[in-house]
Amino acid sequence: MESDVVSIDVPQSFPGHVRVYSMPVRSLEFVDVPLANADEVATFATSKRNDEHLSGRWLLGHCLGLWGVDDLGVLEIARDEHRAPRVTFLQGMWKNTPLPSFSISHSDGQVFLALSDSEFNVGIDAEPAQRALATNAFDLISKGDELERLRKNPESAMTLWTSKEAIQKAMQMGMHLNPRKIEVSIGQSIQNISIENSNIQLVNWAIRGYQLALAIRPKTTDILTAEDQLLEETRMAMLDRPEWGVGCNTNRNNV
Repeated sequence: MESDVVSIDVPQSFPGHVRVYSMPVRSLEFVDVPLANADEVATFATSKRNDEHLSGRWLLGHCLGLWGVDDLGVLEIARDEHRAPRVTFLQGMWKNTPLPSFSISHSDGQVFLALSDSEFNVGIDAEPAQRALATNAFDLISKGDELERLRKNPESAMTLWTSKEAIQKAMQMGMHLNPRKIEVSIGQSIQNISIENSNIQLVNWAIRGYQLALAIRPKTTDILTAEDQLLEETRMAMLDRPEWGVGCNTNRNNV
């Protein structure tokens, strides 16, 4: 199945290392996808959703190997309060080697993956280039001047939609960030966008019949692992209790 994986050139340089890949959605067995989670897979109601998920996780595992991450057995996919996923080490591994950020998009039988350096959050979205967005849905994604421009240029709707989806993912918020609050310049393929004190680089382009959008932004905070939190709590406790300091504090008068 490795022969199905295609590397996609990104028509824009970014401050961090970014790679994009794609492959067709396949029917895979759970046991053949190391980064799949049994509890998550059990919630899928359709075989289509199951195949998309497993294909995306298989592609992620394969491309992590291309990135230089050798042992998938010590990794898992964790989600934050907005269900934004990240690659992390299994609890108890006590490893802090930087791991790349990732984003996955499924569309029309194809899965797309973006990887970036660990100090960035990345988002990718893809839709068939010929797919149209119903005009009565325009006001669900745009408002004000942007909405008026969209109504005058309805052919730009899918580019606008994928751009906003990619930004939502890069912001690690998904639909918790209202797309109407994201303002994107229609007709501009490469642009910088500022949202909630975050500077986002956005590029959108068409390739092999798909409209793609890629967004990347510097991480504002590091996510602490359970081990990081334990070490920090221990450090703070030692500061509060000087007698826990390193070394031996003895006094003959106390013997």
